[in-house]
Amino acid sequence: MMGHQAEKLEELVASNSQKKSKKTRFVAITSGKGGVGKSTISSNLAYVLSQSGLNVGIFDADIGLANLDVMFNVKIKKNILHVLKGEASVSDILIPITRNLILIPGESGDEILKYADAALFKRFMEEAQVLDKLDVMIIDTGAGIGEHIQMFLNAADDVIVVTVPDPAAITDAYATIKTVAILRNDIGLIMNQVKNEKEAEAVFDKIRKVALANIGDKLDLQLIGKINSDVKVSSSIKRRALFSVSYPNSQPHVDITAIASKIASRLERNMLVSPNESGLTGLFKRLMGHF
Repeated sequence: MMGHQAEKLEELVASNSQKKSKKTRFVAITSGKGGVGKSTISSNLAYVLSQSGLNVGIFDADIGLANLDVMFNVKIKKNILHVLKGEASVSDILIPITRNLILIPGESGDEILKYADAALFKRFMEEAQVLDKLDVMIIDTGAGIGEHIQMFLNAADDVIVVTVPDPAAITDAYATIKTVAILRNDIGLIMNQVKNEKEAEAVFDKIRKVALANIGDKLDLQLIGKINSDVKVSSSIKRRALFSVSYPNSQPHVDITAIASKIASRLERNMLVSPNESGLTGLFKRLMGHF
């Protein structure tokens, strides 16, 4: 069944490959457990990237908690599932956060694929082209290593695991890295809530050592950056504000800016591709491609 749907999708994709769009880089932010600051990092990272002049989309795939609306202090009425069911258009669900940043209220991968009907996808893909100018799409996945989360990790160009220097969180982060390593060798790590660079590197080195010993030396685990522990972060969350907006001179903002620069440096600028490779259409094509 899925093979047939993927085939249909390929036909739709092929019929829409004449126009040219920006090449979107898909960055999945995930974690082994909840409460490590994954959505805080995703939202601030998306904002900082957008402030550098990039067109950024942030796809909320963390459905159980769905706290990106809280982070951005916006109300979500409908999500991607309403579009796939034909109850809303893509434009109806998009929430502009800033001029260059759009929040896309998502759904879990398994829910999305329940509606993998060729006719619906055709309409969806036509509508989704409103997002084909995106440079980057941040995918805020759920915590853990469920099958529907793995779908997004498989579809992404970059997978970044967020953890904190706490034994339980580190164990969960390692378990996530081990699972992701079955799908890909290159995995990034962000150390959140650390005292300083030294602590971030020390914890990262421990994780990397264990991972290389157990997963193998093909694993390319990289420290993408760290975020210092700072009361300004929790104070921003309580006020439903981004710390990068509230405290632009804080160390966490300096840290997230350094992470954003690393991600921006990976973009293939000025590269034009078919609209089916970019934005929301590109993400769905990748999700469907794994069947």
